[in-house]
Amino acid sequence: MSAAPAYRRLSVEERRSQLLDAALQLFAHRAPEDVSLDDVAEAAGVSRPLVYRYFPGGKQQLYEAALRSAAEELQQCFDEPLEGPLLPRLSRALDRYLTFVDEHDAGFSALLQGGSVVETSRTTAIVDGVRRAAAEHILSHLQVTDPGLHLRMTVRMWITAVEAASLIWLDEGKQPPVAELRDWLVDQFVAVLSVTANRDPQTAALAEQLAADG
Repeated sequence: MSAAPAYRRLSVEERRSQLLDAALQLFAHRAPEDVSLDDVAEAAGVSRPLVYRYFPGGKQQLYEAALRSAAEELQQCFDEPLEGPLLPRLSRALDRYLTFVDEHDAGFSALLQGGSVVETSRTTAIVDGVRRAAAEHILSHLQVTDPGLHLRMTVRMWITAVEAASLIWLDEGKQPPVAELRDWLVDQFVAVLSVTANRDPQTAALAEQLAADG
């Protein structure tokens, strides 16, 4: 007879990661205020006191930790190698971003729309950090080391538009198809750059470069 596999006690970091994964799965399909610590404990297959042992601050601490974990994943969406034409790079980044939105639909809506009973200045700062990181990645792809006000505002406005479009896409039953939404958002990026180019020489030079790459 083969021996049964030996039980292995999880390390502190492994157990914490397990609880965060369980919480993120729940937040992916339900608004944060509808998820209890009992729900997280059941999903992770542990007791409620164990959840409190790792997150003594209760639901708020667990929610913020799960949000940071999701934020790190979202920030990585725009971390694309600086190789080849810009627009295909942007398309690949949006593919990853929209995949995250698709897989974390209800949770994504709750995190970005606000109004959650567990929203605080800290959670708002975490979400804002995702936006700022995305803007930095876009400016890096544009190979701009000293972006002016017009260009910075244009990039951040486009990121806000991507968020809004993602939320509306979820509200519309994930229509149009994700590939169409991605291409539409890339076209909007080109369009807003073109509008800003009429007012800003730095953006005008970038718009000309994009046209040449296309």
